[in-house]
Amino acid sequence: MSIKAIAVNPQQPADFIEIALDMLTPGPFDLLVDVKAASINPVDTKVHGGLKKDGLQQPRILGWDAAGVVISVGEKVTGFRPGDEVWYAGDITRPGSNATQQLVDARIAAHKPRSLNWAQAAALPLTAITAWEALFEHLKIQQASAGQTLLIIGGAGGVGSLAIPLAALRSPLTVIATASRPESAAWCRERGADLTVDYRDLQAQLQQEGIEKVDYILCLNDTDGHWPAISELIAPLGQICTIVENEKPLDQNKLKLKSVALHWEFMFTRSMFSTPDLAQQGEILKQVSQLVDEGKLPGTLSETLHGLTVENLQAAHTQVAGGHMQGKIVITY
Repeated sequence: MSIKAIAVNPQQPADFIEIALDMLTPGPFDLLVDVKAASINPVDTKVHGGLKKDGLQQPRILGWDAAGVVISVGEKVTGFRPGDEVWYAGDITRPGSNATQQLVDARIAAHKPRSLNWAQAAALPLTAITAWEALFEHLKIQQASAGQTLLIIGGAGGVGSLAIPLAALRSPLTVIATASRPESAAWCRERGADLTVDYRDLQAQLQQEGIEKVDYILCLNDTDGHWPAISELIAPLGQICTIVENEKPLDQNKLKLKSVALHWEFMFTRSMFSTPDLAQQGEILKQVSQLVDEGKLPGTLSETLHGLTVENLQAAHTQVAGGHMQGKIVITY
């Protein structure tokens, strides 16, 4: 019995093809998972874009969000056994979740929330870990004081949709989110944003609300485009975290004068470099799972496609690449 996967076509990297894989054998720390659903993130489209530009020699399986059932475990795995329902965001250096079976390091996985179905669960891991690391490990908003402010640029996307409720739940901050459309603004407010503003005129919008400076900024899209406003709006001794790489040099002079800290968040750092605290991502997912099952953290699933096919994966990539996603799109297998 072979494993079905949808991969980037090495002959025509702009396209996807269906391929068959040999059966997989777990490494010492691996889970072999029967994948039930996977979501598509901006990182999928970015990696695909790089492959279209640079080419590749072998088919590349994308996908870094999944929920499924454990088939077998490696000899050093603890806490999991066959039949367990799990969720994870995976490792960008390994074959992804656009396949019916996948190997994933057990230390970056956790048991799936009992209250979510497969599609709902697959929508959360990557964005939940990203939001958690950015807010609590880099910005450390849990140490903030009442009356301070957090500006989330890109509030209605996958990461923003979780960063808003996490910040509202675990900090005293006033949460401000950017949203350009009425439906996106409503989405952000439903998740706990105290205020929404249009990112296209950010400084003027905030000034109208009587806000001249903000204490924390989480940038979730277009670091280059938003950098002038970010540099002006951040308060002295403030904290900035961005998840989006810059294409041009970022002028740091205003940050230096205000003694501002700039953090980068990349969810795959721990797995890519096998950091000593690799298992922290599994712990984050455990805590997120508990918050979900307690009804304290809302889901972000906005659309479900059924069937692991070239057509569905291409449609999902096209939608995510458009840059106006509200929540997440998931494919069930």
